[in-house]
Amino acid sequence: MSAPHENLHPETLAVAVGRPANEPDQPLNVPLVLASTYIAGGDLEYGRYGNPNWTAFEETLGALEGGRCLAFSSGQAATAAVLDLVPIGGRIVVPRHSYQGTLGQLTLGEGRGRFAVTKVDIADTGAVVAALDGAALLWIESPTNPALEVADIARLADAARSAGVLVVADNTFATPMLQKPLELGADIVLHSATKLISGHSDVIMGAVVTRDDALLAELTTRRSLHGAIPSPLEAYLALRGLRTLPLRLERAQQNAQELVRRFEGHGALTDIRYPGFGTILSVVLPDAATADAFVAATSLARHATSLGGVETTLERRRRWAGEAQTIPVGLVRISVGVEHVDDLHRDLGGALDAALRADVNGAADEPADQSIMKG
Repeated sequence: MSAPHENLHPETLAVAVGRPANEPDQPLNVPLVLASTYIAGGDLEYGRYGNPNWTAFEETLGALEGGRCLAFSSGQAATAAVLDLVPIGGRIVVPRHSYQGTLGQLTLGEGRGRFAVTKVDIADTGAVVAALDGAALLWIESPTNPALEVADIARLADAARSAGVLVVADNTFATPMLQKPLELGADIVLHSATKLISGHSDVIMGAVVTRDDALLAELTTRRSLHGAIPSPLEAYLALRGLRTLPLRLERAQQNAQELVRRFEGHGALTDIRYPGFGTILSVVLPDAATADAFVAATSLARHATSLGGVETTLERRRRWAGEAQTIPVGLVRISVGVEHVDDLHRDLGGALDAALRADVNGAADEPADQSIMKG
């Protein structure tokens, strides 16, 4: 692989790192290596221990986050490996509004007596710090999904360090282009690479990044023993997406900011939630029925879970039974894509107008049996 790149901007790192050697007849990209077994005597030996496509991806994301990266089969697999670091009976402090898959793993683990869980408002720094006494791990999600609360990562990490608490930061929404938790004091950064990192809604993959050699070794062991490895094709596609992350993020963020400006004061909305950065915004309509009418009226934006693709998607989050009851029933999360903002505004604004005209009263019935692990 290529030598380390120093003094380069993140936009350049995303393009330049993880390439084959700069020599005649070398390909520009690491070719897809479909191998379960390697000739003995080298570093790879077996496909569960390494793959050139993983390595290229890991070098690039690691350079962007400022640490060393491990690729996993999914964000959930990466989460499971991190949670496995918590000793039996340890306590985990987590945002009350978090990715449902994370909360689902915590609920299962707590129910089995594996660990205890304390939920906090991650934007209330004082309350989070107070909850750290005796904890084993602080899980930070910032911005949160789907409430979009922002944590003071630096202050929380400093307090956690003083209390001997491991800090994990889910950086899926912000990405290293907007926020670098390791530089702010986090011990581990976690990504669902499925989302903005890969960016094309065709990959399921996860990653962790750390500067701590001991943590890296422990997580590597867990990945190998549990078989939580990505396929070479997934890693190849994720790296291909990562190359354009700076461009995609810049365009989608500009679109999100402009949509927030244009939606301000719209009669169908009771609230607009946007932290000022990133590609995700949430709008709140008066009730579930009106929110469902809004979602159903779009044609360019697609009704789908997950987020971070080049296309705009949206969904009413409380349609999932596992969503926190403190999330309004009329909240619709919008993952803004890279389309022209005028087209997005025409589509979404027209759908809001239609929902307002419908003047539907009363909340829609909540689903009785939906999965708790949705995007």
